[in-house]
Amino acid sequence: MSINRNFPALKNERLLKAARGEKPDKLPIWIMRQAGRYLPEFQEYRKQHSFFEICQNPEYACEVTLMPLRRFDLDAAIIFSDILVIPQALGMEVEMRPGVGPVLPEPLTLQHVEKLKAEGAVKKLEYVGHAINLTRHKLEGKVPLIGFTGAPWTLMAYMIEGGGSKTYSKAKKWLYASKEESHKLLGLLTDVIVDYLVMQIEYGAQIVQVFDSNAEYLNKYLYSEFCLPYLKRISSEVREKLKAKSLEEVPMILFAKGGWYCLEEQADLGYEVLGVDWTIEPSYVKKILNNKNITIQGNLDPTALYASNSDLKMFVEKMLEEFEGQRYIVNLGHGIYPDAPIDSVKTFVDAVHNFKA
Repeated sequence: MSINRNFPALKNERLLKAARGEKPDKLPIWIMRQAGRYLPEFQEYRKQHSFFEICQNPEYACEVTLMPLRRFDLDAAIIFSDILVIPQALGMEVEMRPGVGPVLPEPLTLQHVEKLKAEGAVKKLEYVGHAINLTRHKLEGKVPLIGFTGAPWTLMAYMIEGGGSKTYSKAKKWLYASKEESHKLLGLLTDVIVDYLVMQIEYGAQIVQVFDSNAEYLNKYLYSEFCLPYLKRISSEVREKLKAKSLEEVPMILFAKGGWYCLEEQADLGYEVLGVDWTIEPSYVKKILNNKNITIQGNLDPTALYASNSDLKMFVEKMLEEFEGQRYIVNLGHGIYPDAPIDSVKTFVDAVHNFKA
């Protein structure tokens, strides 16, 4: 399947304008995990197809990506995929178990790092590129399309723990006790991530996000040692490789959930946009990032969607007022929950678009 880069003209540039520091006509909004589990139509789709079957079939992934756009006036689509497709491409088994989430039945050990198959990994992930290319055309320019990846530490943590964890202590043990092996693994993951993002952009992603979902389990020392250098490499090497391929740069978002302790350092990594979770006060964000050339994304508590519509509207407007004067993209402070009320999502989106600064 070849790459068709004869894309339809983009009609809604709010997200891209905000990411570049330009002033959009209205605040842009998209929602992490907007294509998926909270939508009744997705739940029906899942009865016919397994999670990774949807990820790996471009037509299925495209269909699910478009689902929320049919319901809500969102300002972006995000390709339906998962951060753990990278461990899969490296040769690890990953299952999505109902009621449990992702499970890697044979977690990574120090002895097995050498067995990871980095060569050819991105080629195995080209199905994501095909899904992006198909979706860009099916969107007909309605909104931009977001590509994404997991960050090196977050992927490493899942690979070692064998899934989610309350402490990620097994993975953190590597950082303290096996520094050399940790850096080797993080370097390998970074190499794959860079090429993976370049591939997504080549196929049509107009903006990309790096999810460092497990940043909250580290402290400033560990994050400075084992995360910041690799995140900087990703932002700089993606741009270098795009230039070498004569492809245009796209804005890049870093979302380090729980990484408030090094927000200032994140601003120096070369990302146009920094995502912040719901635990951070807008006043703190604005103070830390004062005079930085950065757009903020976030940070409504996902559980605020369970409030009454009138309360939710109030919470949203308060957040928007507090971020006023800041380059800003509206989002939740983490992914939407599976039982989030559909009506509340519409209230959230409408409240943002009706907000008068």
